[in-house]
Amino acid sequence: MSTEYLPEITTTTAATKVTSAPEDGNTTWVDAEDGGVVDFHVHERRGTWKEAAFHVATTIATPAAYAPLPFAIASLGWPLGVSSLVSATLATWYSSILIAALWRWNGKEHTTYRHLAESIFGPWGYRYVTFFQQLASLGNNIAIQIAAGSSLKAVYKYYIPDGTLTLQHFIIFFGIFELFLSHLPDIHSLRWVNAVSTFSTIGFAATTIAVTIYDGKRIDRSSISYGLQGSRSDKAFGAFNALGTIAFSFGNAILPEIQDTVREPAKKNMYKGVSAAYTVIVLTYWQIAFTGFWAFGSEAQPYILSSLTVPGWAIAMANIFAVIQISGCFQIYCKPTFACFEDRKSSNKANKHIRIKRLLQYVGLRCIYMVIITTVSAATPFFGDFVSICGAIGFTPLDFVFPALAFLKAGKMPKHSKLYYFVNGLNIIIPIWFSLVAILGCIGAVRFIVEDVKTYQFFHDM
Repeated sequence: MSTEYLPEITTTTAATKVTSAPEDGNTTWVDAEDGGVVDFHVHERRGTWKEAAFHVATTIATPAAYAPLPFAIASLGWPLGVSSLVSATLATWYSSILIAALWRWNGKEHTTYRHLAESIFGPWGYRYVTFFQQLASLGNNIAIQIAAGSSLKAVYKYYIPDGTLTLQHFIIFFGIFELFLSHLPDIHSLRWVNAVSTFSTIGFAATTIAVTIYDGKRIDRSSISYGLQGSRSDKAFGAFNALGTIAFSFGNAILPEIQDTVREPAKKNMYKGVSAAYTVIVLTYWQIAFTGFWAFGSEAQPYILSSLTVPGWAIAMANIFAVIQISGCFQIYCKPTFACFEDRKSSNKANKHIRIKRLLQYVGLRCIYMVIITTVSAATPFFGDFVSICGAIGFTPLDFVFPALAFLKAGKMPKHSKLYYFVNGLNIIIPIWFSLVAILGCIGAVRFIVEDVKTYQFFHDM
C-alpha cells in the first residue's frame, strides 16, 4: 500500500502507528497514554502547545470577559466576589483538563465538542452540546461586537471629541472587518492572529491596571463605597447577574476544536497549553478585578474602561488593545456555527457547478451570520446584560457542568481509592453547584434586560 498521501508524523511516545489504509483515509495507532488500539481519521495537526495556549487564551482572556469583573465583584461584595472568581478559575481549569483527557476516547479522536458528547452520551449529548455551543458562540460574539464598538467609539471620541458617529456606526465597521477575517478556513489558520491577540490581552491588562491605579489614587478615597447598593431585591438580582458575568468570563466552548490543531502527543501538549493560558488569565483577570474594585468600589461600571477618566491617551491605547484582542476571539467563536451548517466534505472531484455552488454557500453563510450578529448588537447594546445571560445559559453548561459529567460517564476515574473518591466527589459537586449558578445568573440577566429595554430605545447610542 502506498503511504505517500500521509502527512509527516512526528514520532512520539504517545501513539505508535501500526497499519495504514489509504482507501478510507484511516490509520490505526496504539495509544501509549491510554493503552489499546485507537482508530482515527488521518489529519495533519501541526500546532504546538504554545499555539494551543494562544488559542485558549484568546477565547477566554478577552477584554469583553474580564472588563466586567470589577462590576461583578462590586455586585457580590468582596468576600463572595473573590471566592466566586477564584472558584470559577480553578473549576474551569480543571474542566478544561478533563475535556483534553477525553479528546481521544473510546478508540476515536473527537475533533469537535458535539461529537465528543455524542460518543459519550449518544444522540442527546450531541443535541445538548450543539444547542449550548451555538448559544454560547452567538451570545459571546454579540457581547464582543458591543465591546468592540464601545472601544472604537472611545478612541474616536478621544481624537475627535465633537464627532457625530454613534456606537452603531462602529459596531457596523467592526462587523465588516470581521466578515473579511471570517474567510480564514480554520482555527489553525488563526494562530498568528491569536498570537497577536494574546499579547494584546497582556497589553490591555497592563494598561488598564496602571490607569485604574492612577485614577484610584486621584479619587478622594473617603468617597468610595464598597457596600452593596440598592434595595434588597436590587442586591439579590445584582448578585445573580454577577454570577452569570463571572461564568461568562471563563467561557471556552470549543476546546476539542482547538485540540484538533495540536500535534502529538495531543493530550500532553493540550495540558501544557491550557495551563499556560490560565497563567495569563490569573495574572490579568485577578489583577483587573481587584484593582478595579479597589479604585471605584460600588461605582464600577459593567465595562471597566467606562470608569476610567485620565490620562486620555492611555485609555485610548487600552481600547485599541481591546479591539485587537477581540478580533481574534470573535473568529474562533464563529467556527462552530459555520461547521454546523457547511458541508465539510469538500471534494476535488466535484464538477465546476458544484464547486461554485459551495463557494456561494460558503460566502453567503458568513454574510448572513455577520448581518444577524451586527444587527442584534446595534439594536440592543446592553453589554453587561448580554455578558451575564450568555455566561449563565451558554457557557456554564459547557464549561462547568458537561466536562465533569462526561468524565464520570466515560469511566476515566483514577484507580487509587482515595483519589477516586476525591475526584468522584468533585465531579458531582461542580455540576450541581454551577447548575444553580446558571439558573440564578439567567434570572438576574433577564431582569436587567427587561429594565434596560424600559429605559432605552432600540439602537440607542450608549
